[in-house]
Amino acid sequence: MLPTLWSLVLAARGMPPLHLAAIFVMGSFVMRSAGVVLNDLADRSFDRHVTRTLVRPLASGELNAIHALLVVSLFLSLAGMLVLFLDPLTVLLSPIAILLACLYPFAKRVIHVPQAMLGIAFGWGTVMAWTASRGAIEAPAWCLFAATVCWAIGYDTIYALQDREDDRRIGVKSSALWFGSSTWIAVGTVFCAMLMLLGLAGRLAHIGWIYYAALAAIGVWCLRQALQLRRAVPAPTAFHMFQQHVWVGAAVLIGMVAGFLL
Repeated sequence: MLPTLWSLVLAARGMPPLHLAAIFVMGSFVMRSAGVVLNDLADRSFDRHVTRTLVRPLASGELNAIHALLVVSLFLSLAGMLVLFLDPLTVLLSPIAILLACLYPFAKRVIHVPQAMLGIAFGWGTVMAWTASRGAIEAPAWCLFAATVCWAIGYDTIYALQDREDDRRIGVKSSALWFGSSTWIAVGTVFCAMLMLLGLAGRLAHIGWIYYAALAAIGVWCLRQALQLRRAVPAPTAFHMFQQHVWVGAAVLIGMVAGFLL
């Protein structure tokens, strides 16, 4: 949700129209929910062998594939109804969001950094939010899209640290495995790239200095997280570090609003 709100605020140079904000908040919820169900459906055979996920309803057998498909159909129907309130270009872009949500669960079988696919799926919302506001895809939208991809690689690599041994045992690809002892460098690099791209998006949109001050503060915090990864972190710590990124997204959003309104 937060990257789409970044896009709406930057495109509107301040407070976006309320109806667009409402559509994208609800759309983020239903598409993320659909993506989570698709992920659990695709991974149910893997999840049975991972300590953290073996009690998921599909993995445990509490629910079956038919149940999952019915729920996905419901969420996609709701998303389809929401997108009908948007402009024609955004409607044309919406099937790509569904395709990306369907592709992500299989990325870990093919590429070593499936977290990038997650970022692409989440980041597509920034492009759609921009077109819904401006009727065209402009350079700041692509900067926000790329920043979201970098952000997802960073925070989801931290998340994947919880499952590193299980993933190695069952043969699932993961950035936490691929980066190995260089994970802290990789995470720090993608967070740096995220902040640079967010800064470029702000420059292209002629935002005020408060936004850059917020990015600088976020940069210090991200550096602290990256340095924390130089040594092994237990699973609960990794999960807590991952959860903290909701505050990173919120800080970017607040900085954007303040950069235009103050």
